[in-house]
Amino acid sequence: MLKLPCSGTVVTASKTSAYGNTIQSCYDRLYYSMKETFRTNFQLFCIFESGNTADPLDEIILLASQICPQSDCSLLRKVHRDVSTIFSGHSHGFEAGDTGYHNLRHTHSVVLATIRLFHGLYHQNRLLPADIIFQGLLSAYFHDSGMLPQNLEEAHNGASYAQHHEKRSIAILDHYLRDNDFPNQYCRNCETIIQYTMLEWEADDSEMEDNRLHLCGQVVGTADLLAQMADRYYLESLPLLFQEHRNSGIDKHTSALDLMHSTLDFHDQVIKKRLNKTLGNIAPAMQTHFRTRWNIDRNLYLENIQLNLDYLKKITEDCSMDLSCWGKYLRRNPPEANL
Repeated sequence: MLKLPCSGTVVTASKTSAYGNTIQSCYDRLYYSMKETFRTNFQLFCIFESGNTADPLDEIILLASQICPQSDCSLLRKVHRDVSTIFSGHSHGFEAGDTGYHNLRHTHSVVLATIRLFHGLYHQNRLLPADIIFQGLLSAYFHDSGMLPQNLEEAHNGASYAQHHEKRSIAILDHYLRDNDFPNQYCRNCETIIQYTMLEWEADDSEMEDNRLHLCGQVVGTADLLAQMADRYYLESLPLLFQEHRNSGIDKHTSALDLMHSTLDFHDQVIKKRLNKTLGNIAPAMQTHFRTRWNIDRNLYLENIQLNLDYLKKITEDCSMDLSCWGKYLRRNPPEANL
């Protein structure tokens, strides 16, 4: 049992299994303060992490049912369950994922960010049909499935697929869609949507047959970037990303410290440009989401990204290339997703 301050009081709660640093009592008290303009940092963390409960699926289902009242939530639950089974290695043809950065927790975070953006756009009257939204969620669930090994030999080094994992993800999702008798156009559409998560890929909306699909792709691509860089454990996870790159033959950086030093420039020169131009500046829809869903008129994703970058800047200035110094600043352990 743990005792933590929540809403200004001391409460007793048990730790949840889904995310090691998430305390259920905080979620129990969120509705109590739904109309309050002030919330503790811990409550904001709970809201950002997964919504009103410790399981992000609950928030995903709630938001999907709000913007698509006629949608089949049982089908969305099945997809969520199937993806968890695939990542855990309990699905035929797959071994358990062994990557520390592009893992199931990241997948859940991207799906949650995706539905939050759809929800924000809905309240901006930028409406998409339920069918397109569902295909966007499917793409978010499977966008990193290409990182998973598909036999015992490959399982020794799943991250070896990092360099071209999007193509494998498309193929895996295609197989899943056909096995589950989804319409044929889902395969083509989801292939297009997943391409928006590729940093090197540039979309030409003038060549898109369906502008709704273009917007959907921008949402998923934006959600992928926001979920990564706004994560509370983003900085601690960067060495895991470097390991994935090295295993895959990506040699842009000589060490994990080199990658971390370059992250500030990478954000300013690549990520901001991609978010604002290629992905259509969808990120502000997050503020609309948090305002309408939680009465919080803030973009928690962009705020958290800036906090991460500011902290990273401080570390680079204080530590330079002193590895032991970095270890004093980065002491959080990224939690695992609940399988």
